[in-house]
Amino acid sequence: MAVTFVLNGEWIAEEGAAPSMTVLDYLRTRRRLTGTKEGCAEGDCGACTIAIGRPEPSGADAGAMRWQAANSCLMLLSQLDGAAVKTVEGLAQGDALHPVQRVLAESDGTQCGFCTPGIVMSLYVLQQERAAEAGPPDDGDIHEALAGNLCRCTGYRPIVDAARILCAEPPPAEPQLAVPRGGARLEAAGELHLLPPTLAELVRLRAVYPDAVLIAGATDLGLIPAKQRRGFPRAISTRRVAELKRIEVAEDSLILGAAVTYAEGLAAVEEAFPAFGALVRRIGSRQIRAMGTFGGNLATASPIGDTLPVLLALDAEVELAGPAGLRRMKVADFITGYRKTALAPDEVIAALRLSLLTAGEGLFAWKLSRRFDQDISTLLGAFRVRIADGVLTSLQAAFGGMAERAKRAPALEGALVGQRWEAHAPTGIEAALAADFSPVGDHRASAAYRLKAAANLVRRLHLASTRPDVPLTLEAL
Repeated sequence: MAVTFVLNGEWIAEEGAAPSMTVLDYLRTRRRLTGTKEGCAEGDCGACTIAIGRPEPSGADAGAMRWQAANSCLMLLSQLDGAAVKTVEGLAQGDALHPVQRVLAESDGTQCGFCTPGIVMSLYVLQQERAAEAGPPDDGDIHEALAGNLCRCTGYRPIVDAARILCAEPPPAEPQLAVPRGGARLEAAGELHLLPPTLAELVRLRAVYPDAVLIAGATDLGLIPAKQRRGFPRAISTRRVAELKRIEVAEDSLILGAAVTYAEGLAAVEEAFPAFGALVRRIGSRQIRAMGTFGGNLATASPIGDTLPVLLALDAEVELAGPAGLRRMKVADFITGYRKTALAPDEVIAALRLSLLTAGEGLFAWKLSRRFDQDISTLLGAFRVRIADGVLTSLQAAFGGMAERAKRAPALEGALVGQRWEAHAPTGIEAALAADFSPVGDHRASAAYRLKAAANLVRRLHLASTRPDVPLTLEAL
């Protein structure tokens, strides 16, 4: 069956291109839409940004088109099935520039122009979002919207100026788009990509095609066709599985389906765990957060995966679905080594269960990286604490970037629990961390730096949990 989607208002049924071809390659080579640029081919620079539209599935806005910015360099063609797509070529109306293009030009927001198409598309999505929310963005919203777009020659002031002007006026009316109904089986160029609608069908297909690659957001796997130029002969997508899209607050847990994207789950995460929400906002860019999933981040079992230390600190559980049904296990037991998990060959990750904080508890999480936005963690620490009568009575501490996998720090927990917390600085931090971890040095940081930085995060925890009046960042001064 063909990959079917709407491209700049035109219905497309693509039968000849491989489903694992990147959308960037497809746009440039098959459609000759060369306004979308290739910069880094790994989701960092934003030159390849396009807008992806899908109808809201439910609620007051059910059926209304929701646009999100996405990196076309990492996106697979099969991921467009059933969606609407806009590129920079699709914005202008005849000879009249779209307001985004006009305002950016009038604000001197472009010089060489290589990055400009991606910036235009990010601002287009921002304008659509603000129109739907009926309120102008503040500078924080603007900077977050542009965090995934690098400009090497213009400087961001005129680009931000353009964003302020743009979002102060309503977007022009656009024709209503009816997106196609996606197919369940996409086959072309020797590849087969399957898009099951239910968890039962996903598990069945997992058994039928044990060699198939599981595709969630493809923000990690997308590097294989983008950089290595290798496709996926067999792939199974989790995006349409309704059970994997649930976001639910149970009696004592926040449940996130494995296919919930960072963007979809952000509001629920921020409400339950503000510190985790702030961390999620630093995972890649908006383009990445529109694609990447919580389940996918866990499945990679990366030692520097941004969500994993928080899951460990919260003593989270993972639900696994297989032919025998569902089983639960602690995330701490699920991660077994460097990029290794306890997932059986015939299983899939179904959901994550994050235990809610109880009265008197707090969650703190901090990521250290060379850049604030758009950077991989050098070190990440997450801490769940309880303080009673000035004593640290409970601590669950976990770190990423300190070992071959994200891990809890039992020696640190044992050394600090029971200490007078409010009146005294904690002691024994360095010795405890040295007992828990033997980090290695690499191009991001030395082993000595990691141990020292981890100790300093514990001291930051002490200040944050006892002296909320003390500013811990330059921005707060």
